[in-house]
Amino acid sequence: MTTSMDHAPAQAKNLRQFLVLTLGSIGVVYGDIGTSPLYAFREALRPFAAEGVDRAEVIGLISLMIWTLTMIVTCKYVLFLLRADNDGEGGTLSLLALLMRRAPRYTTGMFVAGILGAALFIGDAMITPALSVLSAVEGLRLVTPGLDDYVLPISAAIMVMLFAVQSRGTGAVSSFFGPITLIWFVVMGAAGVAHVGDDLAILAAFNPVHAVTFLWNAGLVGFIVLGAVFLTVTGAEALYADLGHFGRQPIQAAWFAVVFPALALNYLGQGAMVLSHPEAMSDPFFLMFPKWALLPVVILATAATIIASQSVITGAFSLVRQAIHLGFLPRFEICYTSETQTGQIYLPLVNSALLIGVLVLMFVFGSSESLAPAYGISITGAMIIDTILAFAFVRYLWSWSLPAATAFLLPLFLLELVFLGANLFKVHHGGYVPILFAGLMMTLMWTWRRGVRILREKTARQDVPLGTFIAAVERKSEHAPVVVPGTAIFLTATPDMTPAVLLHNIKHNHVLHEHNVILTIKTARVPYVPEKDRYTLTRLSERFSRLELRFGFMDDPNVSRALARCRKEGFKFEIMTTSFYLGRRKLVPDPKSNMPHWQDRLFIALADSAIDPTDYFHLPANRVVELGEQVIV
Repeated sequence: MTTSMDHAPAQAKNLRQFLVLTLGSIGVVYGDIGTSPLYAFREALRPFAAEGVDRAEVIGLISLMIWTLTMIVTCKYVLFLLRADNDGEGGTLSLLALLMRRAPRYTTGMFVAGILGAALFIGDAMITPALSVLSAVEGLRLVTPGLDDYVLPISAAIMVMLFAVQSRGTGAVSSFFGPITLIWFVVMGAAGVAHVGDDLAILAAFNPVHAVTFLWNAGLVGFIVLGAVFLTVTGAEALYADLGHFGRQPIQAAWFAVVFPALALNYLGQGAMVLSHPEAMSDPFFLMFPKWALLPVVILATAATIIASQSVITGAFSLVRQAIHLGFLPRFEICYTSETQTGQIYLPLVNSALLIGVLVLMFVFGSSESLAPAYGISITGAMIIDTILAFAFVRYLWSWSLPAATAFLLPLFLLELVFLGANLFKVHHGGYVPILFAGLMMTLMWTWRRGVRILREKTARQDVPLGTFIAAVERKSEHAPVVVPGTAIFLTATPDMTPAVLLHNIKHNHVLHEHNVILTIKTARVPYVPEKDRYTLTRLSERFSRLELRFGFMDDPNVSRALARCRKEGFKFEIMTTSFYLGRRKLVPDPKSNMPHWQDRLFIALADSAIDPTDYFHLPANRVVELGEQVIV
């Protein structure tokens, strides 16, 4: 008979695990949104700097910020989207994969929306580190004005060091993320509490009427200010992308217990201080602190912005890996920095590209004030994509009626559309940056998908049905190939057709192995595939078998490990007498290609940048045989 005492240790363990996950989510999930108070209110006040801002405008601005956090972060992401998951995983591409599986007739439209959202997130991964670190280091100006000329070099040095340590993995560093960011939120909340008393009239900001009144009276200026107000929710999309790392309940608990109260209190404190000291509008965040505390706060703010930067860099790695596995990008090198956590990855090519992009942004714009206008477009665009995909999700997976789905999501869509419109006013002030990034990423993904499809169509004309081939080579005749001992595994994407590398091997070497395995590796549109569902082995004849290996888009496609598991389940082969045959294609541009010349060249460049399949699939390098061919595309 069990008693309540028997359950106590288990409950304590579960509680401890829940608290650890909650603390971790504070650092990783909320690192980005936690740095918004550094610049959001300052940028919202900037259009009023020349003529000054009156009391109603300050209260209206703070009301807008609090209710933006409430509507978009609390209602949309924390309470709703965290429930729209793909087997526990969130994020734009994760949701796209689920919808493409369950609602295939809308694949084209959802694909365009999905890659646009992914492209905007990559742009965000460049802008966030540049803006956040610049904002924090600029606090040194208040400590020692003579350091003004060193802000940019110090910020750039921090970025170089941050990207340099990515190859070592985030496991050890991330254990400090939660505590440091928790301290950051506590400090922000305490600073807000200390200044709310400067003018208690700021508490009226909790009334949304002040937000509406501000927009009604401010006219065009108010619409422009909305672009800065939206900076309060930058990083909210990380809530959804990091769902699989921490789970829904720890992320929700962190928001309601720590993050939202700290943000609201800090914005209220900044507003109250500006009401009582209008001159503080030049930099309301850092001016909240006494001079003796400025340097420690600048150091803490810098640490918080580094953590925020790390969060979006890690998110970019994860998103690119999903895009690779789903066939949106070529196979770039993926390094696994943890033996136990497959989510801890490092992509050298992506890391270098992000570093170059961040440094270019820093030196071209020179300050957070100049860079801030570039920020909002990528965030609003990504959020609108999330809302569109969420509409498809509730319609086709939760079976909501059209009126119910529209009534729930249309107000959020219109609100985000208004914010996007406000940010589009800043296109000529830097808003073109995320648009260029998104356009470049979409072009790369579209070119890769289109090129792969055209290449597949061209090579399909030379395909030989596998059944026909097996019947021909196993027929007793004087032209039959010589049978040699051992096992040959031929990788192919089309299991019903004879792999080109097998045809070349017969043609040039005139040999056939004793056992031949036609291996197909597929990526399922689910995050993880259980080991028991990993493979399907089909016997085709005495000498031929077909093996299909399935991996989720978050799995490490380790073929060697999967084959070892197959051996345990009865797939008989010896690794030392097994050869893996791969086809290596040299792509040659075709003047009559179905793609424009520039796109043809771009596709070939992308194909050349792809990692060798031996490394990508973790094949034993000393057992791989490659046979090459030229293909005109």
